[in-house]
Amino acid sequence: MAESVVIGAGATGVATARQLADSGERVRLITRSGSGPDHPGIERIALDAGRTDELAEALAGAATVFNAAMTAYQTWPETMPPLFASILTATERAGADYVMLGNHYGYQQTTGPVTERTPMTPHTRKGRVRAELWRQAKDAHDEGRLRVTEVRAGQYLGPGAVSAFTLLVAPRVREGELALVHGNPDAAHAFSYTEDVAAALVAVSGDERAWGRGWHAPVITTTLRQAATDLAELHGAPEPRLEPLTERDMTLLSFTDPLWREFAEMSYMSERPFLVDDSDIRNTFGLKPSTLRAALAA
Repeated sequence: MAESVVIGAGATGVATARQLADSGERVRLITRSGSGPDHPGIERIALDAGRTDELAEALAGAATVFNAAMTAYQTWPETMPPLFASILTATERAGADYVMLGNHYGYQQTTGPVTERTPMTPHTRKGRVRAELWRQAKDAHDEGRLRVTEVRAGQYLGPGAVSAFTLLVAPRVREGELALVHGNPDAAHAFSYTEDVAAALVAVSGDERAWGRGWHAPVITTTLRQAATDLAELHGAPEPRLEPLTERDMTLLSFTDPLWREFAEMSYMSERPFLVDDSDIRNTFGLKPSTLRAALAA
């Protein structure tokens, strides 16, 4: 049986580990705490992935390493580069293939749909972090040190998913309460269902055509209002009441949690349509997104 390692037990990391194990692979799931699903095909390992030597030992014998790790959102510029450098180095030492989970932050701001060929020249701090993490991995691939690919996802939907929608909107909508939203609730946006993203990670890991480039996970293009409306109907809740967060709201929230002040620089993705072209992964691997209803029902 093939053996894979998944680093990170967020919603997508867990879904990836479970899909791999369900297909018959032996899976090691690495997190700081050793958390993860109880599955006969998944071995849970408690390890700080920033400890390169220890991580390289834990990766020994793996055919593929999936990096679904994430640090606290407000600390990305300081904490993501050393963590990803450690994972890249350890994977190279282990002689494994390397599959990264990314997002759309690294692209140049544009008015049209984002494709994998949109320049990775972002104007935000977090965007620059994402672009640089990919550049370092791609350089290692081009130098022949290991094989690398990346799957880039949008705003998450799904069990355990963490996103502006799951944090701000979903709980309020289910309770029939007013939901304050980040951005324009009627602007079309690219959402990603965690199970679809996991399927994309698994698909690219097993295909020679995947290496050396990034891929967009299948996206569900809809508005926040439509997602809220469908969620309310699924839960028998009243029609959603949505109002945009004001600058004052964001300031007050930032006093309770530094996460909220980080939303401001990414506002361009939520105040107007942010469209993502996923045709490459559809046409190459035959992957399609789940329906919005299916993602919300899960």
